[in-house]
Amino acid sequence: MAVLKVIEILSNSSESWEDATKKAVKEASKTVKNIKSVYVQEQSAMVNGDDVTEFRVNVKITFEVK
Repeated sequence: MAVLKVIEILSNSSESWEDATKKAVKEASKTVKNIKSVYVQEQSAMVNGDDVTEFRVNVKITFEVK
């Protein structure tokens, strides 16, 4: 039986929500091993005038504890 742990991470990108999600996983993988999945819990964006300037995600990353 595997033991899994879930952590919550906030990430941002000037390009897209997808890029913000990839950045969250990439940064987490520097210290967390055995990442199994990422769940995008929430998305938001910052707006300046009529332009979206920043995409933000709140993700839950699941990894196996060895």
